[in-house]
Amino acid sequence: MIKLIRDSCTKCTAARYFRGYRYNNTRKFATEKEFVSSADVVIIGGGIAGCNTLYQLTKRGVNAVLLERAKITSGTTWHTAGLVWSLRPCDLEVKLLQDSRTVYSNLEKETGDYAGWINNGGMFISRSKVRTQEYMRLHTLGKAMGIPSEVLEPNEAQKLFPLLDPSVFKMALYSPQDGTIDPAMACSALLKAATKNGGKVYEDCPVLDIHYAHNLLGNKEVTAVHTDKGVIKTKCVVNCGGAWGPRVARFAGVPSLPIVPFKHAYVVCEATPEIRGGPNIRDHDVNLYIKVQGESCHVGGYEGNPHMLDQVPDHLQFHLYDLDWDVFGVHMNSAATLCPKLGTVGVRSTVCGPESFTPDHKPLLGEDPNVFGLYHNCGYNSAGMMFSAGCGVQMAEWIITGRPSYNMFTFDVRRFTPAQLSRPHWVRECSHESYVRNYNIVFPNDEPLAGRDASHDALHQELVDDGAVMQARAGWERPGFYMPGEKIRVQQYDWGGTHDYPRNLDQRYEEVLKGDYTFGFSKYHDLIGKEALSCRNAAALFNMSYYGKFYLTGPDAQRTADLAFTADLTKKEDRVVYSLLLNDKGGVEADVTVSILDGGSGQLHGPIFKGPGFYVVSSGFNAMHTLAHLRRIIQTHKLRANITDVSKQLCILSIQGPDSQRILQRYTDAGLSNDAFPVNTHRSIHVSKAPYSPENKTYTCRALRVGWSGELGWELHVPASHAVQIYKALSAAKGLKNAGWRALTSLSAEKGYHLWNADLRPDDNPIEANLGFACRKGGEYIGNEHVTKAKQNGVTKKYAYFTLDDKVALYGQEAIFRNGEPVGYLRRGDYAYYLDKPIGIGYVSNNGLEVTKSYLNDGDYEIEVMGKKYKATLHLRSPFDPTGQRILGNYGEQGMDENTHEPHAGQNERAGGSE
Repeated sequence: MIKLIRDSCTKCTAARYFRGYRYNNTRKFATEKEFVSSADVVIIGGGIAGCNTLYQLTKRGVNAVLLERAKITSGTTWHTAGLVWSLRPCDLEVKLLQDSRTVYSNLEKETGDYAGWINNGGMFISRSKVRTQEYMRLHTLGKAMGIPSEVLEPNEAQKLFPLLDPSVFKMALYSPQDGTIDPAMACSALLKAATKNGGKVYEDCPVLDIHYAHNLLGNKEVTAVHTDKGVIKTKCVVNCGGAWGPRVARFAGVPSLPIVPFKHAYVVCEATPEIRGGPNIRDHDVNLYIKVQGESCHVGGYEGNPHMLDQVPDHLQFHLYDLDWDVFGVHMNSAATLCPKLGTVGVRSTVCGPESFTPDHKPLLGEDPNVFGLYHNCGYNSAGMMFSAGCGVQMAEWIITGRPSYNMFTFDVRRFTPAQLSRPHWVRECSHESYVRNYNIVFPNDEPLAGRDASHDALHQELVDDGAVMQARAGWERPGFYMPGEKIRVQQYDWGGTHDYPRNLDQRYEEVLKGDYTFGFSKYHDLIGKEALSCRNAAALFNMSYYGKFYLTGPDAQRTADLAFTADLTKKEDRVVYSLLLNDKGGVEADVTVSILDGGSGQLHGPIFKGPGFYVVSSGFNAMHTLAHLRRIIQTHKLRANITDVSKQLCILSIQGPDSQRILQRYTDAGLSNDAFPVNTHRSIHVSKAPYSPENKTYTCRALRVGWSGELGWELHVPASHAVQIYKALSAAKGLKNAGWRALTSLSAEKGYHLWNADLRPDDNPIEANLGFACRKGGEYIGNEHVTKAKQNGVTKKYAYFTLDDKVALYGQEAIFRNGEPVGYLRRGDYAYYLDKPIGIGYVSNNGLEVTKSYLNDGDYEIEVMGKKYKATLHLRSPFDPTGQRILGNYGEQGMDENTHEPHAGQNERAGGSE
């Protein structure tokens, strides 16, 4: 048992100490002169996020102002532990942590004042085999990204941190670049540099309102910030309000921001001299962290039954709550098992304050999709000291240039949909789960239990009845794979049995998820393989209804398309074109298919409009991101164009595979041959409910001859009102098998199709990604100059495929070695079931030099998986069907060429079928 000092004055003493220390170190930077009337950027919130944002903006010459309603750091920053780690299971976060470390370590040199950075290293403790595998993945990713780390035996770890009991754990991962940062000293140094660069800081200056106006296009734009000291005219506001961020957002008319405040705590132990200079500790298996501060340990963690707060009062500053030992005591017991001596030392003080958490445990950054000029930089999930310095760099570039340099999608506020944000219970239960599971192992195919069924398509119940095991993406439920004969329903979130909620009686979905709790092959590997091979060898039916679907219309629709899309969209009206959307830096913001339209019949799949129009289909998880990007282009260029979101109103059923034409032909009188219905075209067709049945009712939908599997196939874009009828008819077809997204993403990797936000991101140029064919030579599409420059000058990284002969699971983030040297890491890994090999996709670099075809071909490659290297074969193009014959229906080697199909009405008529 831990020894407690239950002095009633302990909490008050700690509060006075921290408050006085931080306050005295920051108040001297407050601007005492007259209040400004205008600024380029106004930052609201004087915590670490606001200070880092001000520092980075003023460093770039921006006239920026920071407003703090009380005193600098008085919100949640002042009581944070200040741990800064180097390794995370995500390449973006590793880069941001590198940038944070650089900022903090250079502040003293820049300002002449000690900024509180202590580089004492960090150590991750593993108590299990699977946790060791996760740490080995971190170790491998660190090699690829230049982050040093060392795998230690328990006795070796004890030499670095003498309090450890080596019998309790199996191994440790030591990272020498980790450390701690003092919040007050860091903010002090940041503000000293910022004010020297012309920035202004106003304390005791609460914001009363954010003014905005509607422009000629009807969109909201920020115009000013109203404070109790006056009004500041500005076109850009950054919300760094932390736990008060939702309140700041409401000033600008944004009804909800997904942040929930929690009580988060740590305790300061009595001195143990032997730990001086030792590394910080993270024992993820028991949700524990230990920070070394001189000769004292700060002990904290993430408990399973945390205290959630409805809101944090406006007047709260330098505030601490009483610590609930019934909740927090589990961490002290864990600390005592890992470090027995901590069970005998006393607790000097307790620190329990409010912290902001989000539904997916990622910060909220970027421009709000509802108000132009309103940016968010908050919701750091108790990791603000770690990430805010790196995020401050990206925020400054975001504001100044329009987009950040890194792929910030997983932090971008636009990752959430209006359907998610409109449900307060969704935000609260997801934030609870993200807090509780903060230290859980990050498995590649894990799924959340909270916040499910926020959105689902019209086919949801039918698919569950047919055995679909659902995944959650952007609030939508989509079929991951099928377990025929089972009905596995996702249950309402039971809060893990805490907060007086009883555990769910039906826990079958949770049991199914456990089959994916591995870094090897999933328990469902063979099941998913059967679905994938049914598509390769016969036919598969995919429900892709969660995709984003938009109509782009209006007088300036063509002009908008010319600017937004890289492809040539002046072709005839029945074409379906694969295109990219780039930012001003030439990075890929989205990849979409665009169907060129000319009027319609007045139905959902063919609306009536004047002039040219476009039907845009994007990935579902980034649909909001794509929509916001298009609206930003319309706003910037003041175009008279409309975007109508019909994602909910239309379902997509995709039939793919060698037998897809034969099967679909029985349900339509439209011609489906290459002559009648060429690849990459679309048309409105009739689909019958059931051939030869007494009630042979027909339905109209839009058919697109495209697919993401690399096989012959069609997508049927069906109004939701009769999607169930068409699904029931098609699912009864002999030889057509239901298949889920796990199979589809495997098929796409095997074929070599890009997956946005994995092997194609905003930090990738189309030339780097082998997508030059998707960019027209002429025209003035956004980012064109960067594509042209990359074509002329070459690129310093290049997209490539890797196959392994060894049967080992690849998931992405594995290191790529060329001739024994790390040259990158896999963005995506999967199993190619038709090739019967693991396949990985990544970018190969050359130490900043041009990557040529000969450079790629001349190397010997290895992929490191959890510390072990495997020989790999590099491919410039996917080895599966590199000439694209299967898409055309040319299956001659299988005796399944399209000309061998039995004839059906309209099959060979060029204009056959009903339009």
